[in-house]
Amino acid sequence: MSVATVKFRARLSTEQVEEGDGLAPKFDDRGLITVVTTDSETGEVLMQGYMNAEALGLTIKTGEAHYYSRSRQTLWHKGATSGFVQSVRELLVDDDQDCIWLRVDVTGGASCHVGYRSCFYRRVPVGSAFEKLQSDGHVDLEWTDRDKVFDPEDVYGDTPNPTQL
Repeated sequence: MSVATVKFRARLSTEQVEEGDGLAPKFDDRGLITVVTTDSETGEVLMQGYMNAEALGLTIKTGEAHYYSRSRQTLWHKGATSGFVQSVRELLVDDDQDCIWLRVDVTGGASCHVGYRSCFYRRVPVGSAFEKLQSDGHVDLEWTDRDKVFDPEDVYGDTPNPTQL
């Protein structure tokens, strides 16, 4: 699908970017922009990813989330393999247009390739909780969710995930 019909404005001034009506995204030196994706109903953070201009254009045109995988260095349509498509309810851009916020509905209820609903399924203790629980200085994660929505091997096969070390 061509993104020729989705055109972004040039970034001409701070005032134009921060107060203007045109979309003028600021991609980083790798051509990427950060994307935070949340559940449209609950507000729960589902994932954080990146888009290049093509992914952003496809997301705008199709109404379904497309991202750019830094580890695989390729465009990907969220849910194309797994079936857990993210339908965009709202796409917001921050004040200086260097971050995107997607509010989505997820077919099948999962957004994490590990099988959890959200990619944020562990908490890092901070402040007094860190002092109390981590006396040796090492950080041990606290689980917030242990119930997987799906088995990644059933969905993706036994192919190793390129994001894993």
